[in-house]
Amino acid sequence: MAVTETNTKSSLHTRSNSFPSAPHPVISQYEEHLQRLKDCEASSSVSSSSLSHKLDGLLDLHDCTDKLLHLTTKQQVLARECSDKCVDGLLEGSLRLLDICSTAKECLLISKESLHELHSVIRRRKGDETVCTIEGGNYLASRNKLKKAIRKALRNLKAIKSESAVFPSNKDRGTLPVLSILTEAEEVTMKSLESLLVFICDPKGQPKQSRWSAISKLMQPKRVSCDSQESNTNEFETVDATLLSLLRHKSSSIVYLQSHLENLEMCIQDLELGIEQLSRKLIRNRVSLLNIFNH
Repeated sequence: MAVTETNTKSSLHTRSNSFPSAPHPVISQYEEHLQRLKDCEASSSVSSSSLSHKLDGLLDLHDCTDKLLHLTTKQQVLARECSDKCVDGLLEGSLRLLDICSTAKECLLISKESLHELHSVIRRRKGDETVCTIEGGNYLASRNKLKKAIRKALRNLKAIKSESAVFPSNKDRGTLPVLSILTEAEEVTMKSLESLLVFICDPKGQPKQSRWSAISKLMQPKRVSCDSQESNTNEFETVDATLLSLLRHKSSSIVYLQSHLENLEMCIQDLELGIEQLSRKLIRNRVSLLNIFNH
């Protein structure tokens, strides 16, 4: 009887090793959100709507990482198994994401203030093309200054990533699944935030000649009425091109310009909200990591 009981226990033990337990539901949710974000990154379409979709996806993704960081078993694994290098990489990475979020928020704020000044003048001095031309020139000068600052920030970020061990090694990730989850979340968040900065700065990377081609298309009423339905619409670029047309050719209607300004205002408002919500989640996750590694 004792032999039979022993054999039964042995059989059950062997069977349990043969069939791994299902992943935690939070991990399954995380993988779904991560795959959707990767699919978005793979798409060639970059628009305000696609960026808003990415930000929503990042919120869901970091909700999952927050839940994982509050699981006692995951906390114990991280605190026990992470090397000093891994800890430094995670903490530096979380701080870097917050820095990029701060940069994005500042760029959106500057854009909103410049846009508000331009739009206010157009409303007050409706039909006065001279005043609109002066304020339009001021707006474009502010845009050029902002673009230079963003390009510098992107170059600095690229240099930092290439010179330092931003992420833990693949070996460390393989031995610690939760570490792999955190670093993957960091990487996809970094790419999405960089896409946002590029969108604000120089969305299509077009040479001047092709930009003038875009301006000539904007001069056609059927194109200028509403671009919100187009997959590659960039409200920043649309306003820039319309203003350039107004300044150099004086052929774009101020009515069309007002429509583009309103679209850009709504775009900035949506992106600001998404970035602010993401920043809060990143701060919460960083606090969780600090609590894990300081105990």
